[in-house]
Amino acid sequence: MTLDPAPVTPVPNPLTPIRWGILGTGFIAHLQTADLLGCGFTVAAVGSRSQGTADAFAAEFAIPTAHGSYEALVADPDVDAIYISTPHPFHAENALLALGAGKHVLVEKAFTLTAREALAVVEAGEAAGLVVMEAMWTRFLPHMLRIREIIAAGTLGDVRTLIADHNQDLPKDPLHRLNNPALGGGALLDLGIYPVSFAFDLFGTPTAVAALATKTATGVDRQTAILLGFDDGRQAVLHSALDTAGSNTAVIIGTEGRIEVDAVWYSPTTFTVFDAAGQVIERFDTPVAHRGMQFQAWEFERRIREGDHSPAMLPARESVRVMETLDAVRAQIGLSYPGE
Repeated sequence: MTLDPAPVTPVPNPLTPIRWGILGTGFIAHLQTADLLGCGFTVAAVGSRSQGTADAFAAEFAIPTAHGSYEALVADPDVDAIYISTPHPFHAENALLALGAGKHVLVEKAFTLTAREALAVVEAGEAAGLVVMEAMWTRFLPHMLRIREIIAAGTLGDVRTLIADHNQDLPKDPLHRLNNPALGGGALLDLGIYPVSFAFDLFGTPTAVAALATKTATGVDRQTAILLGFDDGRQAVLHSALDTAGSNTAVIIGTEGRIEVDAVWYSPTTFTVFDAAGQVIERFDTPVAHRGMQFQAWEFERRIREGDHSPAMLPARESVRVMETLDAVRAQIGLSYPGE
């Protein structure tokens, strides 16, 4: 079966716009803001550590207000929710700042630097009655929703195994953020978070963690292999590396069939479902407008409007458990960060 290749995109509610503030003006902030504006969301303000950077970002995207500090951004009465796109070590601090000002927060992944920080952010959101959500955009993409439907229908039988990699050839400059321990660098938090979160999505919280890594000259993990064990013997075999390009595909294997997710599995993509005999029973090939980050924004706004603090898909407490697993991996590979 081939699904209808009609473009898919969420539509925000124009009658009750949620006014976004962008905290941080780096690469990922550009991608998220482009998808927000391209899909009709309301971006009211941007904040940076310098007025000049904020002004440049606001001019690029025609954002009405530019703030020269994060404090000014979260205090803006014309902002309802904050998208936090700073490096990992600052996520908790920035999220707590925004929550303290009464703003909902969408926090880039990895959610924080440590599980302890993640719990502090989630508990602050719960105490304030505000929505806290990790920006793991892959969870909300159409192909991932369809994969969940196929598994729930029993098409694969007893799902036993996930094999997924996230390997990229990224900048090797030792001063680059990705190679800097002080900025949470390394393959694990930037790349490995994707397959780890995928494993949580399919199987829940692991009961066993094993990891092996090779480090760069700066002391962060250059590549990390992770094996996760789950109830009933299920397993996830995961790999990430920041200096070698990989296939970036994924396979979900069950007793009655498998799903092969094409590159790049964590972005809008295609997949094929095979039965146990290797025959194709479904081909998913539905195009997505823009980059696809609008889907997580739509879900974030839905939670705000509906007051949904315990969603089935990526609840905030699950982001804490993901960070606990990343902490366990780092303990095994001997990776620590300054000040943690």
